[in-house]
Amino acid sequence: MKTKSPKPYDLQLLFRALADRTRLRLLNLMGEDEVCVCFLVEALKLSQPKISRHLAYLRRAGIVVARRDGKWMHYRLALPSDAHVVGVLAAVRDWLATDPEIQSDRSRLVRLCCSPTVPAPLKRAPKPVSVLFT
Repeated sequence: MKTKSPKPYDLQLLFRALADRTRLRLLNLMGEDEVCVCFLVEALKLSQPKISRHLAYLRRAGIVVARRDGKWMHYRLALPSDAHVVGVLAAVRDWLATDPEIQSDRSRLVRLCCSPTVPAPLKRAPKPVSVLFT
């Protein structure tokens, strides 16, 4: 029986995915967490269709994976099998950690998750685990 080799990454798609500021902001918000789309929408103050379109692009590029839990869609960073892709993503995430605007997004996400009064769309939404313990 033949074993399947992992599908090679489409480098053009990968770099196009990383060339958009909104997608970089989404990657930063996910960090090491699985994050519900509703939190991403509230943290970035963008429409749900726009966020979903960018998340779909990141999925096609193999950078994120999704999981449905009832009505909630959760996204997290994917674990690429290609060492070069891992290196590129690590370098991008290191750079994102130094960008003040992008880090303010993360602060806003933490405030949303930890606030005693959350916006109505987030009342029953599952919170990212690492944000709860920061």
